[in-house]
Amino acid sequence: MRSIALVNQKGGVGKTTTVANLGACLAQLGKKVLVVDLDPQANLTIHLGIKSNELEYSIYDLLLWKTKAEEVIIPAGVEGLNIIPANIDLSRAEIELVNMPSRETVLKDRLFLTFKKYDYSLIDCAPSLGLLTLNALTSVREIFIPIQTQFFALQGINRLSETIEIVRKKVNPLLKVTGVIPVMYDVRTNLSQEVLNRIKGYFKKEVFKTIIRENVRIAESPSFGLPITLYSPNSYGAEDYMKLAKEVISRE
Repeated sequence: MRSIALVNQKGGVGKTTTVANLGACLAQLGKKVLVVDLDPQANLTIHLGIKSNELEYSIYDLLLWKTKAEEVIIPAGVEGLNIIPANIDLSRAEIELVNMPSRETVLKDRLFLTFKKYDYSLIDCAPSLGLLTLNALTSVREIFIPIQTQFFALQGINRLSETIEIVRKKVNPLLKVTGVIPVMYDVRTNLSQEVLNRIKGYFKKEVFKTIIRENVRIAESPSFGLPITLYSPNSYGAEDYMKLAKEVISRE
């Protein structure tokens, strides 16, 4: 069982896209996968074709109302892939969790046993280092960091590293960064290669060999409510994410 949070406090760096597509690829490779939408924007939920405004239960109910995980988990359109979805209600959770005892471990307490039922649990975190993201970091053993191969790629990484270290020391000693995923790589520019070299220099062995290339099909697939492997199985995007999934499995 591997529990992984995909974290980067910068927005638009491919966290949701990677959770949706990596999760789908792992499931298609025979793994039992749970993805968790921990972003109030509910983009992961929408990406996988679920209408967030029609949910009976969401991650908010699990966190604040102790709704059982079995009642919240629903299929995500790929055999072997399930999701704990989100909706706009989650935007209230950050405030409401503040007054709860052990507020940073609520998610862990709710999902500890559930995670054990899956080969992979992937958490899509909000683009911030707030209480929801802190709950994610407390709940998992691994962190994957998607990073754009663009000019401001490493901006804010020091702060993220400091937050991870604090969580490791105070709450979750098993937590560590086990993967850095270069995304939105533009094969036409020297800048992408230069930034990729900087990422490798900073993170070294944690950087995956697989690089997610820029691909218009990846950008289109959320509007159809499908992971890239179902929307455009012969695209570069599907090829790259399937290759990434195989590399993730090889690191077991």
